[in-house]
Amino acid sequence: MSDINRQINHMMETEIHVPVGSPTIRKFQIFVDEHNVTEGAMKLIKELRPGWDPNLIRTKDCLEDVVLVRVYGNKTELIVDRDNELRSFQVLHANGCAPRLYCTFQNGICYEFMEGRALDTQDVRDPVLLRLIAREMARIHAIHAHNGCIPKPNLWIKMRKYFSLVATEFTDQASNARIQQEVPSQDVLEQEMMWMKEHLSQLGSPVVLCHNDLLCKNIIHNLKEGHVRFIDYEYSSYNYQAFDIGNHFNEFAGMSEPDYNLYPSREMQLDWLHTYLQAYKLFTKKGEEVSQRELETLYVQVNKFALASHFFWGFWALIQAKYSSIEFDFLGYAVLRFNQYFKTKPAVLALEIPK
Repeated sequence: MSDINRQINHMMETEIHVPVGSPTIRKFQIFVDEHNVTEGAMKLIKELRPGWDPNLIRTKDCLEDVVLVRVYGNKTELIVDRDNELRSFQVLHANGCAPRLYCTFQNGICYEFMEGRALDTQDVRDPVLLRLIAREMARIHAIHAHNGCIPKPNLWIKMRKYFSLVATEFTDQASNARIQQEVPSQDVLEQEMMWMKEHLSQLGSPVVLCHNDLLCKNIIHNLKEGHVRFIDYEYSSYNYQAFDIGNHFNEFAGMSEPDYNLYPSREMQLDWLHTYLQAYKLFTKKGEEVSQRELETLYVQVNKFALASHFFWGFWALIQAKYSSIEFDFLGYAVLRFNQYFKTKPAVLALEIPK
């Protein structure tokens, strides 16, 4: 098989496929300045809502008819596949899991407002919300969005891409002194990445449609309807089931000032995982009965893939440290994630999948 055919096959196996008959996404050649969003947003609203009186349009605090305008961050095309994000949006909307996507513009998207409240680190521990989140993730994981090929995980491709971007920064004029002092060497990072791929790939975690970035604020709780929905599909892809769950458990720590003492206990995880497995089996028409062995197996898989999540976002943060215009200590965040990886690795390695 030629390299070109192999590459096309690989793309087909990892690509999300939009259902036939899905509405075409409107595209506008409008650029929105991130420092003056209102001017560009008004041009978009004129196209999307021509009947609206410009004098009555409010940019905040009006929830009757809302169009959300999201402007992409600086150089985020290096870390986000925008075409894949749009496909994810369409697939999830077609399955009742995402708001409607109105249009794209040169440097962003417009979509429907989803009513509800973004969760925080306390909410995700709440027994009622915790189970709603587990069921919603199971619902997404059960969606078929491939073209008949057996889907392959995007994790290693994406991690390798991030690593190559990071590697170029390491060679930059001895790079940043802080990177040299606080971040593990390039050789160590590559060695760990290869070890992870060789061992985690053998755990048997199913490859499913994943959100991959389920931090607290990406979960919206609609109290009136009694459900949760997930937002922001920039990193959605086919991936390991256990990665999506393990990544979410890491996010119990929070983002701005992560506290990994908030990582869910074994008891809390088993409650979450039992709810998830029941729902996943129901959605995939495999009954509802969850065995102790299934539960323990998923627990081990999830905690091992949580390691990969630390590495993935560690690389991501190093790239953001160079390019992002957001005021946030991305470098400090990268150091935190890599440190947590090495801190938890020995205990996680000791976990064994039940025979």
